[in-house]
Formats: sequence, structure tokens, C-alpha cells
Amino acid sequence: MPLLTLVDEGSMSRNLLAYDGYIFDLDGTVYLGETVLPGVFELLARLRAADRRIAFLSNNPTRTRSQYVAKLNRLGLEASLDEVINSSYVMVQWLCEHAPMARVFVVGEQPLIGELEAAGFRLSESPDAIDFVIASFDRTFTYAKLQVAFDAMRAGARLIATNADRYCPTPDGGQPDAAAIIAAIEACANVRCELVVGKPSPIMAGVIGKLLNVPAERCLMIGDRLETDIAMGIQAGMATALVLTGASTRADLTASSYQPDYLFEDLTAMLPSA
Repeated sequence: MPLLTLVDEGSMSRNLLAYDGYIFDLDGTVYLGETVLPGVFELLARLRAADRRIAFLSNNPTRTRSQYVAKLNRLGLEASLDEVINSSYVMVQWLCEHAPMARVFVVGEQPLIGELEAAGFRLSESPDAIDFVIASFDRTFTYAKLQVAFDAMRAGARLIATNADRYCPTPDGGQPDAAAIIAAIEACANVRCELVVGKPSPIMAGVIGKLLNVPAERCLMIGDRLETDIAMGIQAGMATALVLTGASTRADLTASSYQPDYLFEDLTAMLPSA
């Protein structure tokens, strides 16, 4: 049974600037839909005034990094392209490094497809010509896509994924995420997904480390999911803070092997008391 006494529910507010780098998950942590969550404006302002390094991190591949920057700025949150990383960007980076000539089939949405095309990757729907099937968050998922993926796997393609989230938090509850797509392909083709680049993967943690140029032990990972945000932070050697404004609950924390250093109802708890 996890030791909940290890979770500090208040001391962060007494030493807000204890770290050099602050990594914020987006959906369920910084905002929910089009609503900025409590404490976010004030917290980011204090960190920027103190010249702390900030990164925004999302497993959601249904927007490009530029689209995330546009959303953050539209919501009144100052952000630049070099502060934002998401799983589609990390997927492109991984493929560029490990399989630059790969032909791919994407079970995903247009932003991911566009990023792959912009990086020079060849997309194919011919099973014998596909090197990788990329499973992703796909609200346009069809049986026809599943058939191509099935045929490609039987022809020897490799299955990789942007992320493995079960659902994406939304104001009305959530949307089924990439885990459902991965499971569908695995079930019919009798294969296992061999690589997930998004949280909690060390691949994404490595990209974040290069972006911030701050040692892991000097970073705080702040997120709403134990199995992605907190797991990645712990495995990478970062301090971690769980915020209860998105996916994970206190009940989840009790049952989890991933115990954050800090626990907050929302991000106002990170701010010093008046």
C-alpha cells in the first residue's frame, strides 16, 4: 500500500521558486476545454518574473505545437513555440532519428499527418509498403483505417504510438483516447505496440530535458495524471506535483504505486499565502 504521508499537500507554497524548471501538463492541469484552471495565471506570472524555465507538455496529438501556442495565447497565457512539446512532435523527432526513410500509415488526425508530411515522411495505405503503423488519438477512426492497419501488421509492419492515454479530460467528462486505438489494432492483428513516445516514455522526458537545459533533479513536473505525468517525472528523476483538476483523484492516488512529492486541489495551492 502506498504511503500517502510521503505526499506533501502544502509546503510547495512556502518555497514556490525551489526549482529551476517547471513542466506543466496542459489538458486538466493548465486548462479544461477553453477554461483556464484556478491559479494558473498567477503561478505562471510569478515563475516568469523569477526567470524560471517553463515548458508546456501534452500527450494530445490532435493539435500541432503552433496550434497549442495559439490556444495558450488566445486564453491569455504567454507562450512561445520553444516552450511547447506534444507527442506528435516527439514522434516526428524519434522517426527522424531512427527511421528517416520510413513509410508510415497513421491511425490519427490531420495535425499528426501534416507534421509527418512536413518532415518528409511518406504516407501509404498499401499494406506491403508500410514500415510503421502509428496509432494515435483519432476521433475520425473508421473500420477502413483498422483494416489497413490490420493488413499492414500481417505484412510485417511495426506498431508504434504517440501516446497511450485511456481518455482525454474535457469539461463534460472525457473523450476516448489513443489507448482505444492501440487496443483495437493489437486485438485484431495479435501484436503488441512496441513503442509509445509520449508520457511516461523516457523518450519524451529526454526531449523535455533538451528543451529546458535544466538537470532533471532541478525540475518539477506538474500534471493531473498519475500514470503519465507523475510516472514520467519520477522515472526521469524530477520532483512531481499532482493536481486534482483533471483525470486522477485521491482514490486513484491511494491505489497507485506512483506517489507525487506534492498534492494540490488546484494550482492556487502552489501560491504563497497572502
